[in-house]
Formats: sequence, structure tokens, C-alpha cells
Amino acid sequence: METPPIIPVGEKDTCQPQQQWEKDPQKNLDSTTQIRQQPQETPIEVLEQKLSPDPASQIRENPQGTENLAGGLEEDSDKSPRSASETPEPFQASDLWYCPDGSFVKKIIIRGRGLDKPKLGSHCRVLAFGFPFGSGLPEGWTELTMGLGPWREETWGEIIEKCLESMCQGEEAELQLPGHSGPPVRLTLASFTQGQDSWELEASEKETLARQERARGTELFRAGNPEGAARCYGRALRLLLTLPPPGSPERTALHANLAACQLLLGQPHLAAQSCDRVLEREPGHLKALYRRGVAQAALGNLEKATADLKKVLAVDPKNRAAQEELGKVIFQGKKQDAGLAQGLRKMFG
Repeated sequence: METPPIIPVGEKDTCQPQQQWEKDPQKNLDSTTQIRQQPQETPIEVLEQKLSPDPASQIRENPQGTENLAGGLEEDSDKSPRSASETPEPFQASDLWYCPDGSFVKKIIIRGRGLDKPKLGSHCRVLAFGFPFGSGLPEGWTELTMGLGPWREETWGEIIEKCLESMCQGEEAELQLPGHSGPPVRLTLASFTQGQDSWELEASEKETLARQERARGTELFRAGNPEGAARCYGRALRLLLTLPPPGSPERTALHANLAACQLLLGQPHLAAQSCDRVLEREPGHLKALYRRGVAQAALGNLEKATADLKKVLAVDPKNRAAQEELGKVIFQGKKQDAGLAQGLRKMFG
């Protein structure tokens, strides 16, 4: 009887399987076939990962898939972006134009085409809305000629002419006027013909136009319209500004007449300045001396007023207007002295 080999503790018996394989090879072959045909079981955790993949892992593996992922999400309707038509355009400071004399502010609604603007003699086709009743301007379409026509003699006429001088063809603008509480005033320049700048005119042409403006201003002054007369005199002076020195003698008479209008309009400071320009050219101009004396009295400069009025009376002692004005100035001076004396008595008495 054979004794089986002794296997040390901790070592596997490698001989027994081999012996079993050798004893029944057909049975072992069948079992091997079963092992190969039996499918390997998949762990539950792995199966769940295959059925529910991690979105983050998909993004890492396929960056292009983020577009599809985002496209499948429903966005909040409150946070949806507005279309370009719904978003209001921001207001630009360049859409405002301030008239240099401060008479109005132009807000550009629709920008015009090109760079050309109406000039002297340009025939303009204009659409006007919102002008107050009695302004002398018809509502709707009208045709105006720059530098010509009775429409320029009204307050609104001067404003419109200044506005048109700053507009391009096709421009639509809204005028903002100090103290005007009515509806917005709108002006559209549809078209215009080419004109001339004042500096493009010959000296003789400028003097002719200036004389026409002066004559029209005198008519308005005599008719009791100092405001319209002042506009005519002002336009005439602007025509003569570009003449070479010594300039036209018309400027002296125009400044003197403009000072008379400014006194009636309650503008003594401007009247004094106009008289200064006259006296720079003709120091002995009596009307300018008298009107400057009146303006200085209105401004409270009694000493200057007295000096000018005495110069007038030194040349023309019978000048009643100068005599009366000097009497008013002297009385006003005495009144001021009395008030000053009374104030001093209260202070030190």
C-alpha cells in the first residue's frame, strides 16, 4: 500500500487537481465548457453607472456636448434676454445742440444726411409742429427763405432761422425753449437749396443787405415793435462784421439804434455796451452819450450817468430829454444820500 505524500502546512495541494483531471478528463472538459459559456455577472454599482452616467464626466469626455446639454434646459422667462428692438437706445450727449446765445436747445430726434446746411438765400422746405398760436408760422409744411421774408421778424422766426442754420437735410429736431410750458416744438428740414455764407458775399452785397435790414428795423421801431427792430439791426451788424477795417459807417448807426431798442426792452447792460461801440468810433456821438447815460442810471451807476448827460448838455444845452434825465439822476442821488445818512444815524446814534 502506497503512502500519500506529506504536504507541508501552508502549501497548496497541486497534485490533487491534476490527479482528478487525469481520472475523469471528459467530465473536466464538460465543466470547462460550462464555465466559458456562463456569462459573467455585472456588479450592481457598475450597472447603475452605465444606466445613469455622470453629466460632469460626459462634459469632461465630450466638451461639445455642453451645447446640447444647455439647449435642453428650460430658461427662466423672467431672465430671458430682450431683443434689440425692445432695448431703448441710450441718450447721447451729442444729440443736444445749444444755441450760442442761449435762446434754445436743440434735441436731435433723427439725424440728417451729409454736412451741408442752409445758408443765406437757401429755400427751405420745413415741417413745423407745436408752435404757439400767433407765432406767425403755419402748422405743417411751409417754405422759408433764409435771410428774407417777414417771418423772420417774429420771435419764433429768429429761433427757427438759427435752428435751420444748424440742421442737415432730413434732420428732425425738438426745440426746448426757456420758459415754454406748452407741447414740444418740432422742426423737420426736408430739403433746401444751396445758398451763400455771409463771408462769401462781396462787400457791396453785404452793405446792400445791411441797409435793407436797417430800413426794415426802423419801420418796426416806429410801429412800436422794438423787439423785431432789434433783430433786424442785429442781423445787419452780423453781415458787416466780416468787412475789412475800418468797416462800414453803417455800423455806428446800427449800434446806436440797437441801443435804443435795448433800453425799451429793459436791457440797460446791453444798451451800454452798444453805446460803447458807437463812442469808440465817434466819441462825440450825442445820441450814444445820452442813451448810455440812461443805461448807467438804470444800472445804478449815477456818477457815470451824470458825466454822460453833462457831456450832452455841454454840446446841446437845450436838449430837453437830457435835462429831464439829468434831473432824475440828481434826485435819485439825493435820495440815496438821504437813505445812507439815515442808516448811519441808526448805526451810530
